[in-house]
Amino acid sequence: MKAEVINPFLESARHVIEQVMQVSPSTGNLGVREITRIDDHIWILIGMTGQMSGDIVFGLHEQVALRMVSVMMGGYVLTEMDEMGQSAISELGNMISGNASMILSNQGVHVDITPPKVIRSVNVTHFSTKKALSIPLLMDGIGELDIQVMIS
Repeated sequence: MKAEVINPFLESARHVIEQVMQVSPSTGNLGVREITRIDDHIWILIGMTGQMSGDIVFGLHEQVALRMVSVMMGGYVLTEMDEMGQSAISELGNMISGNASMILSNQGVHVDITPPKVIRSVNVTHFSTKKALSIPLLMDGIGELDIQVMIS
């Protein structure tokens, strides 16, 4: 997998987070890592078909997701990831992936994305470990969002 496939998702995530969260995220180190089940985590899974196919996974600790959703909801503090919170964090993944697909389209790569699926570690009994190209986005005062790309 070529490292440049993650760039549209990184660029889009930085832009969307700056717009929605009013924070400029910094970028951690790019690498290949295994996506495994982690306690108290949420994953936003988005499939991609077309000239590039595979999955994009945004992984974050549930407390980070709660902080992000609280900011998205104008400061309303959530203490648990309820249906409203899951919908909001799902929409964030959708916004990032939609923008990334537009960036890819402008580069001549046509893809379609699937609706986001939110997966919470508390609901997972079996998790297939997969390798992904991964890069963390670090948001001051909020936490870390991992962008994981599995493109074939």
